[in-house]
Amino acid sequence: MSEQTIHRGPRDAAGPREWVGLAVLALPTLVLALDMSVLYLAAPALAADLQPSSTQQLWIIDIYGFMIAGFLITMGSLGDRIGRRRLLMIGALVFVVASIVAAFSTSGAMLIATRALLGIAGATLMPSTLALISNMFAQPRQRTVAISIWISCFMSGMALGPIVGGLLLETFWWGSVFLLAVPVMALLLVTAPLLLPEYRATRAVRLDLPSVVLSLATILPFVYGLKQIAAYGPSTVAVGSMAAAAALAVIFVRRQRILDDPLVDLGLFANRAFTTALLAILISTAAGGGLYLLATQYLQLVEGLSPLAAGLWLIPTGVASVAGALAAPRLAARFSAAGVVAAGLLGAVAGYVMLAAAQPGAGLALVVAGIALVFFGGGPISALGTDLVVGSVPPAKAGSAASMSETGTELGISLGVALLGSLGAAVYRSRIDLPDGLSAEAAGRADDSLTGATEIARDLPAPTASELIDSAQDALTAGLNLAALVAAAVIGILALVTAIMLRERPAHAVASSSHSETDDAR
Repeated sequence: MSEQTIHRGPRDAAGPREWVGLAVLALPTLVLALDMSVLYLAAPALAADLQPSSTQQLWIIDIYGFMIAGFLITMGSLGDRIGRRRLLMIGALVFVVASIVAAFSTSGAMLIATRALLGIAGATLMPSTLALISNMFAQPRQRTVAISIWISCFMSGMALGPIVGGLLLETFWWGSVFLLAVPVMALLLVTAPLLLPEYRATRAVRLDLPSVVLSLATILPFVYGLKQIAAYGPSTVAVGSMAAAAALAVIFVRRQRILDDPLVDLGLFANRAFTTALLAILISTAAGGGLYLLATQYLQLVEGLSPLAAGLWLIPTGVASVAGALAAPRLAARFSAAGVVAAGLLGAVAGYVMLAAAQPGAGLALVVAGIALVFFGGGPISALGTDLVVGSVPPAKAGSAASMSETGTELGISLGVALLGSLGAAVYRSRIDLPDGLSAEAAGRADDSLTGATEIARDLPAPTASELIDSAQDALTAGLNLAALVAAAVIGILALVTAIMLRERPAHAVASSSHSETDDAR
C-alpha cells in the first residue's frame, strides 16, 4: 500500500474522494446498528434450534452491547495510536469472520462467544469511522453535514433492524440475520485503502494496559447492573455490581491524572461545549431509548401487533430520526447550534407528552406519532452534539473523543432501559388487579409482565381472562404514561441547560487551536 502525506487545514474543503469515502464509512455503521436490534426477532427461532438455557439466552442478547460499551474507549485510543484506517480494517475483517461463525453456531455457548467477538470488533468500527470523518472533513460546515449523514445511517439501522429481521426470518433461518454484515464489510475492506487516508497521532505513545483493564472493569459491571435492574428490578447483585463499578471508576480517574499518556484525556472535560454536548447525548439517548422500548412493548402487547407489523409501524420513527439529523446542519448554519438543539429537544418533549396521553385500544396513532416526534427532536443533538464533541478537540484526539461520544450513547441506552423500564415495570405491578383463585406461581407470572398475564389468561374462564388482560394492558399503558412524563420533564430541563451552556457556540465555531495540531496521514 503506497503511503502519502496529506496536510489538511481547517479551511480546506473536502472533494469527491472524501464524500465517496463517507459512503464507505456510513454503510458499515448502518449494518452495525442493524446488528444491535435485529437479534430480538431471531431469539425465539435460535432458542428452538440451539436450546440454550435461560441464562445463555440473556447473554446471547446482551454480550454484544456489553463488549461494544466496554471496548469503545480502548479502541478509540488505540486507533489514535496505530492508525484509524488500519484499526477499521482489522475490525471489519474480524466482524466478517465472527458473523459467519455466528450464523452457523451449533450451541448457545458458541453463539455467546461469537457475539462477544462481534462486540469487540464493533467497538473498533464506531470510533474509527467517526474519527476518520473528523479528519477527512476539516472544514467545519462540511464536517457537520458529514457527521449528520453518518448519524442518520446509524439511526436508520436501529429503526430498520426489526423490519429487516422479520423479512429474513420469514424466508431463511435465524443465522441469516448475521450474514447481513458480510458483503458490506467485504466492500469496506476492498475500498478503504483506495478511498480512506490513514491518520494517527503524530507522537507514538504506549497503550496503558492497566487503564484498559480498569476501563473494562468499570463499564462492564455498570452496564450489567443496569440491565439486571431493567430485567428483574433492584437486587443485591445488580446494586453491588454498580457499586463496584463506581469504586473502580474512581481508581481509573486517579490513574489517568498521573499518566503522561492517559487512556482518557480528562482535560477534555474542561471544554464547556465538549462536556455539555456529551451529557446531552447521554441524557437524550437514555430518555429516547427507554421510551422506545416501552413503545414497542405497547404496540405488540397492548395493540396486539406482530413483531414485523410493529416494525412497519415504526418506519416513521426511522424516517423522522434521519430527517431531524439531516435538517440540523442547515438550520444551525442559519441560527445556532444551541438554538437548534434546544428546539429539537422541546419537540421531543411534545412527543413524550403524546406518549403520556396514550390509552389501551385508542393509542396506536399517539404512540406512533409520539415516538417519531421524540426521535425527530433527538436528531439535532445526535448530529450537532456529536460534531461539537469531536470538533472541540485537537485532531490527534479525535478517536478518543469519538469513543467517548459513542460510549455516552451506549451507556445512555442502557441507562434509559434500566431506569425507565424499571419505572414502567413498577407501575405495572402496582396497577394490575389479579383475579382471585390464582396459584402463587400463576399470580407471580401475571404480576411480572403483560406477557405472563397473557399466558396465564389462556387457562382461565373467558370473563376472568378478559378482566385480567384488560387490567394488565391498563397497567402497562400506565407505566408508559408515567415514564413519558418523567422523560418530558428531564428533557425539558435539558433543553434549557443546552440553550444556556452552548450559547455563543455557533454550530461551526471550533476553536482554532483544535486544528493547530496535524496528524500524520499515510
